[in-house]
Amino acid sequence: MSTPHTPRSREVALINGSFEEPNISPDRLRFCPDASAAQNTPSRVPGWLTTAPDRMIEVWRYPSQGVTPAVGEQFVELNANYVSSLYQDLETTPGTTLYWSLYHRGRQGVDTMALDIGVPGSPVEQALMTDDHTAWRRYNGTYTVPDGQTLTRFSFRSVRSTGGSTIGNFLDGISFGTVPFLTLTKTAAEETVEAGHPITYQVQVRNEGGSEAENVVLTDSIPPYTTYVPNSLRIVDGPHAGPKSDDPADDQAHYDYAANQVVFRLGNGASGTQGGSLPNTDTLPDGTTVEFQVLADIDAGGMETANQAMAVYENRLGDKPEELTSWSDPVFTSITKPPIEGEYTKLACYPHHWPNRGHICNYRFVVTAHQSRVERWEISFRLDEEEKLASLYANVGETLWYESIDPGEEDFVTVTDSSGAGRIEFTLSPEQNGFRLRSKPGHSIEPGQPIPVDVRLLHPINEQADNTPLVDIRVSEYTS
Repeated sequence: MSTPHTPRSREVALINGSFEEPNISPDRLRFCPDASAAQNTPSRVPGWLTTAPDRMIEVWRYPSQGVTPAVGEQFVELNANYVSSLYQDLETTPGTTLYWSLYHRGRQGVDTMALDIGVPGSPVEQALMTDDHTAWRRYNGTYTVPDGQTLTRFSFRSVRSTGGSTIGNFLDGISFGTVPFLTLTKTAAEETVEAGHPITYQVQVRNEGGSEAENVVLTDSIPPYTTYVPNSLRIVDGPHAGPKSDDPADDQAHYDYAANQVVFRLGNGASGTQGGSLPNTDTLPDGTTVEFQVLADIDAGGMETANQAMAVYENRLGDKPEELTSWSDPVFTSITKPPIEGEYTKLACYPHHWPNRGHICNYRFVVTAHQSRVERWEISFRLDEEEKLASLYANVGETLWYESIDPGEEDFVTVTDSSGAGRIEFTLSPEQNGFRLRSKPGHSIEPGQPIPVDVRLLHPINEQADNTPLVDIRVSEYTS
């Protein structure tokens, strides 16, 4: 079960836990000055200090004497020229639980090392580690910062070694830090939107914790009174930025049709099947941002819709992965009625064998304006997916005037208001099996005035009346 949690002050994980600093010499074995040396000192090891009088840290680079690092290509030997301790002092927040992990190994035989954590000058032993020279062993645990302790020392102390005072206790893959914590900031580009128009949502995901968030998956349910806009998924910035497919497993996002939600798998290494690793804000200050669109339902005027995103991810600092959950605050969008709307009914369908075997269906739209006069307006719709063969005899991309379907019918589309006002522009979009009818200039609608529009569609394939309704019907103001 996932565990929601609240933000905590982030502790900076120990620097160079795997000793992969690029300024360390590529020699197979090297004595490097610790962090007390001047910053421009060659091969200086940033972040780390030693109690050895010569202030030297012994760094090994693979391959060297047959020892393979536990992490990366470099590791250290705790006993350099003296029996000593290797340590860092870090600012900490009282009450915070820190996770620690490391790898230990003997050099020539059985070596013993202690981990001490606490106030600088008097840290307390947390673990004693004894291992031989045949393999690395991983150790991990937790430490809760006591009240009033704002500076904490993490120290690795040599206890004994098989080879003597200057040999023994290999150390690698050190990590100290707090759990990952994702903050989700959700925004809607539109606080108010007209019914039938899109709403663009963005969610910024930032890791405010001390370690990487693993297997990061963000989900966002499509809110009430809206419909998902196909192919609108996008990772705006961060790892794997770019547009994403709606189909599962294609890339780092998809639209889940069954659950009616969008899914993003985020972070480095994310794929079509699992989430990736999201670094904290020290490495990725702005995190990653995702985007998608929904369309306010045409009949949702006067409603308010709320949307909230959720991210599930893992803390892998402990013995086993811990699933965590973060939520964004909800964002609200008011949906207003459009300046114009309409409804339609199917009047009749009847067989007709001109110009090809098939039938004709008559539809009536009633278009109404609301608060003010609408100068120009349009009706758009598609035929149902199952009726793709049903079409019009028309030239694509032109303003269309159908010659004649019934004897005595002059126009394919007519306005039947009392004034006898005439023609409607008509354009066809065959790729989407869609149709668009636009009023000509001068055919305005006054507030509250219903205008009936009769539309005749020829279905040349079917011999009998078509019972399939029109879909994606939009009646809207035409402004361009």
